Parts: sequence; structure tokens; C-alpha cells
Amino acid sequence: MTDTKDHGPTPYVVNIEQDTLGNPDFRTTRWTGKHIQLTLMTIPVGGDIGLEVHETTDQFLRLEQGRGRVQMGPSQDKLDFDQEVGADWAVFVPAGLWHNITNTGDESIKLYAIYGPPDHLHGTVHATQAEAENDPNED
Repeated sequence: MTDTKDHGPTPYVVNIEQDTLGNPDFRTTRWTGKHIQLTLMTIPVGGDIGLEVHETTDQFLRLEQGRGRVQMGPSQDKLDFDQEVGADWAVFVPAGLWHNITNTGDESIKLYAIYGPPDHLHGTVHATQAEAENDPNED
């Protein structure tokens, strides 16, 4: 059985690589604290995270599996940062930048993200991107 529990804000230790690779869901909050949040994501072949901006949230993302294209920029129609990434790459997204990661490989991207401050409600699990997009608690 897959662990879908959000273990925050209690002390927590995890094999992050194993946990990320074992996550079947589009997004699962794994640890939500007062100042940061850990989420696990699975992006299917041809899929993406979805173009978004967080005005007050910096993000750190690390790919454990897969290949993708990172785009960032000051507006939805000006994504002037464009970089190919793969397993073991880290992506830093400054607050206020539009950004997206698109899966360009032949297997799912498995990644984890750390946000500061938290971006999703404690215990959030979205099995699919459509479920995430239709969640009334999401931006």
C-alpha cells in the first residue's frame, strides 16, 4: 500500500528517493510544516506540472526519474528561461516567476518539491492533474 499520509508537522525522517519513486499520484503532500512543505509528484509521459506562478513561494524541485523541459519567466507568454533536465537535477524557482516542467522523456517524471511557505493544504493528495486543477483549495 502506498503511503499517502502527510507526516507534518511532527518530526519525520524518510528515504526521499525511495518515497518519490514509489509515489503513483500526480501530487501528494508528504510533510507540511509551519514554514515549508514537501510534495511528491508523478508527471506522465507528455504531461506537465501546469504553467503556474507563486507570488510569495520559492521552490526547490529535484527529479529522481525521467527527463523534462523547464521553462520560467516573468509572464505566461514570456518564458525566457528554457532548460532540459533529467534524473538527479535540481530546479530552483524564485517566487513570482511563471514556471512549468514538461515531461519530454519516455517514462514518468518522479520528483519532489519543497516549498516555502507551504502551498497546499495539509494532507493534499491529487491522483491526477485534472483532480489538482479542479481542487477548490488550489490557486
